[in-house]
Amino acid sequence: MQKLIIQGGMPLHGEVTISGAKNAALPVLCAALLTQESLKINNVPALRDITTMLSLLKQMGTDITTHHASEVVLSAAALTHLVAPYEMVKTMRAAILVLGPLLARAGEANISLPGGCAIGLRPVDQHIKGLQAMGAEIQIKHGYIHAVAKKLHGARIVFDIVTVTGTENLMMAATLADGTTILENAAREPEIVDLANCLIAMGANIQGAGTDIITITGVPTLHGAEHTVMPDRIETGTFLVAATATGGEIHLNNTDAHLLDAVLDKLAEAGARIDSGKNWIDLSMHTKPKSVNVRTAPHPAFPTDMQAQFMSLNCIADGTAIITETIFENRLMHVQELKRMNANIEVEGNAAIVCGIPQLDGAHVMATDLRASASLVIAGLIAQGETVIDRIYHLDRGYESIEKKLSALGAQIRRSD
Repeated sequence: MQKLIIQGGMPLHGEVTISGAKNAALPVLCAALLTQESLKINNVPALRDITTMLSLLKQMGTDITTHHASEVVLSAAALTHLVAPYEMVKTMRAAILVLGPLLARAGEANISLPGGCAIGLRPVDQHIKGLQAMGAEIQIKHGYIHAVAKKLHGARIVFDIVTVTGTENLMMAATLADGTTILENAAREPEIVDLANCLIAMGANIQGAGTDIITITGVPTLHGAEHTVMPDRIETGTFLVAATATGGEIHLNNTDAHLLDAVLDKLAEAGARIDSGKNWIDLSMHTKPKSVNVRTAPHPAFPTDMQAQFMSLNCIADGTAIITETIFENRLMHVQELKRMNANIEVEGNAAIVCGIPQLDGAHVMATDLRASASLVIAGLIAQGETVIDRIYHLDRGYESIEKKLSALGAQIRRSD
């Protein structure tokens, strides 16, 4: 099993190009199932989850052509296998996103239930409730969702909880439904807007994406289109936190400061100097960081996917910070690994109290999930001595060539078997 080895203590300096957003690319790839024509997608990141999704779509009968590293053309003219098997879904919960498009276009879908998740429950009941309201007959047997619908129809759907994948699934399904669908208490994340932009380019009629009420008027068919995936706001935030924690100075290309206002506000509060333009962000840090309190909540509030990275920053900041996780019940598992590096953290319920100390110590640690692994990388960059991170396959799910990008910024980091 591969691991990362980091020699800490080096400030990050230099320039990095941010990759396309994984959480935007995955639903956009699934949108290809909605049309018989070709969908060309640019700025697709090279990640494990993307590879898994492409394999799943290919298994369903989609022709896939890769012209270069970040450009993919998909053609789902003939859907031959309307199943998402457990073997694929268990490694990538986003596979549930094929449910809505398959049901809308082919009238049938058999999708394995996603099962457990390290960071907490991610129920799919909101997906099922919404599709049933649109006329689908759904049964759950032997761990699979069996869904059938001769023709979906419009409906008013009020989500019990804010769900990003639920909003995406029902928005895609509604594009081909008869009549108008209204999604209330919808997720407002930028990735929702990115998917809506792709669907609109394909001929969909969607209004309100980015607000909590999205209205979709169904059309008979969607056509081919070309779409460029938005930059990854979480990768952007991760590099900015790493530069802040190490006292560095970096320039990020192919990104958008408007995608992460809450994160930039917290970095400025910690003492970072930030400047930005149309597709770039500069950050410089010349003082010891100040502790910052963080409370996660749905967009546009502070994102849960940046909570772990800020915990590493707070470990060596001046003062004491309280980090409160409100989205996932098990998303503080990185605390025990950071404590192995001498961090002063106590957990009380869904909150972590972090008392800053002068220096973390390098140690052998284990990544428990994608964002926890990013927090351990940041901790390794600021620690004294060598840090070894096991189970780094989590990183490959969401960060494209992270050790190469960090090496280009001066970090002493390498991958080892």
